[in-house]
Amino acid sequence: MNTAESTPIHGVPTCLPPWSVGNLPAPMPLSWRNWTAFIGPGIVMMGIQIGGGEWLFGPEVTARYGGGLMWIATIAILAQVFYNLECGRYALYCGEPIMTGFMRLRPGPGFWMGLVLLLNFSALIPGLSTHGAAVLASLVLGHPAGVQDRALVTVLAYVCLFAVALPVLVGGKVYTTMQAVMTVKVIFVLGFCLVIGLFFVDSEGWIAIFSGFLKFGQVPVTDGPNGEQLANVFGYYLTHGEWPVIALSNIAVLGAFAGYAGGGGLSNSTYSNFVRDKGWGMGAEVGAIPSAVGGRNVTLSHLGKVFPLTAENLNRWKGWWRHIFTDQVFIWAPGCVMGMALPALLSIGFAQHSELQRETVRLDWAQAVITADGMRHAPGLSTGLAQALWVITLLVGLMVLLPSQMSIVDDFSRRWTDILWSGHRRVRERMRSDQVKYIYYAILSGYVLWSFVCAGLFTNYGHPKLMVLVIANMNNLTLGITSFLLLRVNHRLLPLELRPRWYHSAGLAFCGVFYLGLAALVFFTKQLPMILEMLK
Repeated sequence: MNTAESTPIHGVPTCLPPWSVGNLPAPMPLSWRNWTAFIGPGIVMMGIQIGGGEWLFGPEVTARYGGGLMWIATIAILAQVFYNLECGRYALYCGEPIMTGFMRLRPGPGFWMGLVLLLNFSALIPGLSTHGAAVLASLVLGHPAGVQDRALVTVLAYVCLFAVALPVLVGGKVYTTMQAVMTVKVIFVLGFCLVIGLFFVDSEGWIAIFSGFLKFGQVPVTDGPNGEQLANVFGYYLTHGEWPVIALSNIAVLGAFAGYAGGGGLSNSTYSNFVRDKGWGMGAEVGAIPSAVGGRNVTLSHLGKVFPLTAENLNRWKGWWRHIFTDQVFIWAPGCVMGMALPALLSIGFAQHSELQRETVRLDWAQAVITADGMRHAPGLSTGLAQALWVITLLVGLMVLLPSQMSIVDDFSRRWTDILWSGHRRVRERMRSDQVKYIYYAILSGYVLWSFVCAGLFTNYGHPKLMVLVIANMNNLTLGITSFLLLRVNHRLLPLELRPRWYHSAGLAFCGVFYLGLAALVFFTKQLPMILEMLK
């Protein structure tokens, strides 16, 4: 691997060969006439994020605290907007994903490959497909799958893992397939949740959820009549003259809830890959990862291409930046809010009727079917309607979980393909621009085989809920660390005229502090005591 420094056009040395140079393509004007051109990275990311936090932890959090903790999602989504904007900034400038940007920094690609491998550990746990298997098993059995159905869930987990890998084989560009699948998912899932919410959830439920997004400072405290209740830390201090004792018994669940709000972990960094593959900015000059079938004419350059800072290019840059800003602020962020709110609305209306809320052993195996089970037992619904809603909600659960697992398969394969494609000297020298798919599908095949092993280990020696708890809390650490790496890349490698302004930098730094703080809180309250106990 070559770590010798090279100098790009604006004089900053990097640890990869220099970018080539070309003019920035002209952006398509923002208008209602060409609105379909803006169905892109934002809606793909939105489809990816409607998954664990909403369908898995939403019912548990809202059952315990109502909508009082939705403000955590507000902060998480706002923080991730700044993260995504900066990933998009880098991709617009050079057409490279941000992971390649990391490898351009000292001490070189080898170091960053090792770090990303450690940070990427959570992606090796196929939590969503295993939950999808529990949903599918519940559909087959006619009741929520329990620990006694372990064998069936394990077999179906293998089926689900194989199924989610198939769609990325076709479509010309892998990104094109992802965009189509996620667009259908967003419309179908949010449409279903909206219809059920309008017809079956009362106004109190709507108020509880949507007002919860603004109840900043609401936390569970330990001095309630039942040992735990919600209180606003600032109001409590003004009333009692002291800070409340925050209940930390469920901090891992709350950390996971924040971790799954929006994207989470390295999945946010994939926004830069999607910007490139969509052909925005200099991505149009670089190419995309082709699918196995139909991608014959799709190629990908090993390294990016930048543009000279002429008046015309800078004017075009402003147009492309409006694309990124619109995509994030007016599509992704509102979509994330609705993606958190509408599933939570269903859970606050129906989860209370689920028997699973009173059977903690079975809850671990049926986390994703709480809302559906609540519909099955909801008073006031006819037997036929309750059964129909049970089945439809399980199908929607599959639509939520399996495409999100598909995105994780793609995300992992895409990330490591780009890392090797750009960062490994022999790959750059020996492989043509039309051969990137061989690396992508080799990694994808290995990842799916490993996922088979991991799914078997967790379903036989753990449970699906444990999988997603581990994933989400590791993602918090990853997102926190890479926030500061991203800040370093954009302030060091981009020319002064294109670097983030102070408020973008402040927002990205806040994202890092927020997620590192969550990771530290979970570690010191949950994991460290367990480690110390084991060492005794």
